[in-house]
Amino acid sequence: MGAYTVLLAEARGLSREVLGGKGYGLAAMAQAGLPVPPAFVIATEACRRFLREGEVPGLWEEVRAKMAALEGLTGKRFGRGEGATPPLLVSVRSGAPVSMPGMMDTILNLGLTLEGVEALARATANPRFAWDSFRRLLAMYGEVVLGEGAEVFEAGLAALKDRRGAGTDAELAPEDLEELSFQYLRHLEARGTPFPLDPWAQLEGAIRAVFRSWQNPRARTYRRIYGIPEDLGTAVVIQAMVFGNLGEDSGTGVAFTRNPATGERGLYGEYLRNAQGEDVVAGIRTPEPLERLRDYAPELYRELHEVAGLLERHFRDMQDFEFTVERGRLFLLQTRSGKRTAKAAVRIAVEMAEEGLIPKEEAVLRVEANVLPGLLRPAVDRDRAPEPILKGLPASPGAAVGHAVFSNEAAERFNAQGLPAILVRPETTPEDITGMYLSQGILTAKGGLTSHAAVVARGLGVPAVVGAEALRVLPHEGRALAGGVEVREGDLLALDGSTGEVYLGPVPLVEGGEEEALRRLLAWAEPHRRLGVRANADTPEDARRAREFGAEGIGLCRTEHMFFGEERLPWVRRLILAKTEEEEREALERLFAYQKEDFKGILGAMDGLPVTVRLLDPPLHEFLPPLEALRAQAETGDEEAEVLLERAKALEEQNPMLGFRGIRLLLLRPNIFRMQLRALLEAAKELREEGLDPRPEVMVPLVADPKEVERAKALAEEVFQEYGPIPFGTMIETPRAALLAAEIAPLVDFFSFGTNDLTQMAFGLSRDDAGRFLPRYVEEGLFPFDPTERLDEKGVGRLLRLAVEEGRRANPRLKLGLCGEHGGEARSVGFVADLLDYTSASPFRVLTARLAAAQAGMRASGVAWG
Repeated sequence: MGAYTVLLAEARGLSREVLGGKGYGLAAMAQAGLPVPPAFVIATEACRRFLREGEVPGLWEEVRAKMAALEGLTGKRFGRGEGATPPLLVSVRSGAPVSMPGMMDTILNLGLTLEGVEALARATANPRFAWDSFRRLLAMYGEVVLGEGAEVFEAGLAALKDRRGAGTDAELAPEDLEELSFQYLRHLEARGTPFPLDPWAQLEGAIRAVFRSWQNPRARTYRRIYGIPEDLGTAVVIQAMVFGNLGEDSGTGVAFTRNPATGERGLYGEYLRNAQGEDVVAGIRTPEPLERLRDYAPELYRELHEVAGLLERHFRDMQDFEFTVERGRLFLLQTRSGKRTAKAAVRIAVEMAEEGLIPKEEAVLRVEANVLPGLLRPAVDRDRAPEPILKGLPASPGAAVGHAVFSNEAAERFNAQGLPAILVRPETTPEDITGMYLSQGILTAKGGLTSHAAVVARGLGVPAVVGAEALRVLPHEGRALAGGVEVREGDLLALDGSTGEVYLGPVPLVEGGEEEALRRLLAWAEPHRRLGVRANADTPEDARRAREFGAEGIGLCRTEHMFFGEERLPWVRRLILAKTEEEEREALERLFAYQKEDFKGILGAMDGLPVTVRLLDPPLHEFLPPLEALRAQAETGDEEAEVLLERAKALEEQNPMLGFRGIRLLLLRPNIFRMQLRALLEAAKELREEGLDPRPEVMVPLVADPKEVERAKALAEEVFQEYGPIPFGTMIETPRAALLAAEIAPLVDFFSFGTNDLTQMAFGLSRDDAGRFLPRYVEEGLFPFDPTERLDEKGVGRLLRLAVEEGRRANPRLKLGLCGEHGGEARSVGFVADLLDYTSASPFRVLTARLAAAQAGMRASGVAWG
C-alpha cells in the first residue's frame, strides 16, 4: 500500500474507516474470489488532508502508479485504444465509512475522449455503444465536477428523443448520440467550463470533486440527521469499467439478499437490460424485477442467488449489491449492508440468529432501538378508503396523510406551520434530502424499489410510493397530474407505502401492531435489561396500549390534559373566574368528578403497577381563548368574552412558561392541589373496593426550593390523613432543584427528572421556538445534535448525575426516574441506564426504551458487537 492508495489485492486487514464502505466491500469480495473488476482505493486520510490543506502531496504520483497497475491487470491503456483492444475506462465513486446517500454521484466511463470513442467503437464493433458511453460521461462529469445543472443534459436528451420519436434512450441511433455529445461539448465550452479531453485531467478533476463533496450541503444535512461525525472523510474508489449497455445480453442491476421492506429471505431487486450503472438507482428508467431473469437468463439468476448466499455468509448481514452483466458475464461492483425498514431490521436480525449466522445477543444489539416505533406505523383502513387515484411501487411501508408539496422550500414552509407534508417529485435526488426528512411521506413518478427515493425513505422510516408512472409531476408549476386528476400544492394526499396506493383527500388510517419477530427479539433482550420502563400516558387508552407494549407502570400522567373538552373546559374557566369561595368550590367539585373518573380508568388499566400522577403544571391562561380572539369577540358585544378578556389580561405574562405555573400555582391556589389529590386517592379507594390493586404516586412539578416541597408535602399530608399515604415525589426540572437535590431528597420518596424543562432552562432556549435556529446550529457544528431530541450528556446530563449522586446520598431509599421525551430516545436511555431506576416514554416509544435499556445492560456486561 502507498501512503494514500491501495489495490484491492493489497487491502487485506485494512478497516472500513480507511477504505470507506465501498472500498471495504470490494476488497472483501475480491479476496473471497468473487468476480470484481480491478480497482484501487484512495484512503479517507487523503480526503481529510485535502480538506485541511487544499492539497495532498504525493497523491497524484501514487494515482498514476496504481493506474499503471490497473493497465497491467486489464491489458488495456488508460484512455487509449490499441488495435482491437478498447481503452481502459474507469468509474470514480465516493465511499464514506458509513453509507451516505448525500455524497457525490458516481462518474462512469471516465478517460473517454473523442479518439477513445473511435477506438471503443472499433474494438466493440458497436458505435452506438461508444457514443452512448461518451454522452453519459459528458453529462455526469458536467454535472458532478463542472457544476452544470443536470436538467440541461436531461432536456437535451428529451428533446432529441422527441424529435426522433424515441420512447427510450436505447432507441436512439449512433448518429443521434454523436450529435448529442457534441451539443453537450459546445454547451460546456460556452459556459466557460470546457470538458477536459485529457484522460488524466478528467481523473484528477473527479477525485478532487469527491473530496469536495464531503462538505456539500446535502452531505452535511445527511450527517446531521443521522449523527455521523464530521471528521470521517470519504475514500475514493477507482475501478475498471465493465459495460451493461453493450446489447440485450448485457445489463445492470441492484439486488438485496433479503427483502429490505419486509425482511423476507430471498433474492430481491431489479435489473435493466442494455443499461449502465446509475440507470437503476437514478430512476431514469423503470427496471424489471430480478425474478424475470428466471425466464430468459436462468444461469445468471442462479449465479446471483449463489452470490447472495456467499455475501451473507461472509458479511453476516443482509447485503445490498450492485452488479453489471457484460455480454453474459457477471461482475460485482459494490456491496454494503442494506438499508431496511424497522420491520425488516427486526425480522432479519431474528431469522439470522435462528439460522445460526449470528448469536442471539448480536441480533439484539443489531437492531437500532429508535426505529421500533416504525413497526407500529398506521395503514390505510381499506374498509373506509375511497378508490386510489393511482398506484406505484410500495417502497417503504406505512401510511401517511399530508399536504402535497413539490420542493424542499415548500416542505419547510408547511413544516414551519405545523402541517404534515407529502413530498411529490418526478424522482428524487440527493438534493431533496431536506424535503424528504421533513415530509410524512414521499411519492415519485419514476424509479424502482432501489431508486434513491426508495432507499432514503426506508432509511428515514418514511412511507414511500415510487415509480407511479401514471403521475406527471410539474414541480415548477406546483402541481401534478394523475390521469384526469389534478393535485395542487396544499391538496391533501394519502399514500400507503405497503401497497403502493395513492389517494386524494383525507383517508382513515388504522394503527399497526407488534410483530412476532419483535416479540422474540425482546424476549432475548429482556434478561439483560436492568432499567425499568414506564410510560407517559394521560388516558386509559394510552395506558392500556403502553401496558401491551410492556410498560411496567406510568411514569408521567399529566393531569392538565384532563381539563380540556367541551364539558370540562367551561368548569375550568369558572374556576379561573371564581370571585367567591362558593363559586370556586362548585367548580372544583365538578372537576373532582371528572378527574376521579379519569384516574379510575388509568389506575384500572395499570392494575398492580405504579402510576405517577403529576399535579397541574401549565399556567391558567392556557385554559382561556387567545387574547386576540377574545378581543374580537368582546368587540361584538359578547358579555362572556368581555369577562374572559379581563381575566386573561390579568393572567397574561411575558414569559408564561417561567411564570405562575407548576408548584407556584398549586401552593398559591391550594384548593386545586387538594382537589386533584383527593380525586386520585378516592379513585384508588373505589378500585380497591372493587377488588383491584391500584398503586398511585403523586408528584409536584417545577420546584426550585426545598421550602416549596415542604409546603406541598404538608398539603398532601392533610389529604393523606383521610385516605392514607401514597409515595410523594417531585420532578427535577429546574437547574436549581438539581443543584439542591441533597436538601430536597429527604423530603420525598422519589425524583422524576423532567428533562424537557431541564434542557430548556439549562440551555436557555424554548422547545417551541428553537426549531427556527437549532437545525442551523447543528448543521454548522455549534451543537453536535439537537438537545431537545437527544439528552445532552455533557451539560444536562451532568446536572442529572449530580442530583442522582447527592439525592441518593441524602436519601438511600430514593427512587429515581426520567419522564421527559428523552426517556424514549435510545442513546439517552443508554446514558441513564446505570443511573436511574426507570425511564418513562410515550406509549409508542416504550419498545424503544425496553430494547435500548437491554442493549445498555449487555454493553455494561461486556457483550459487544461490531
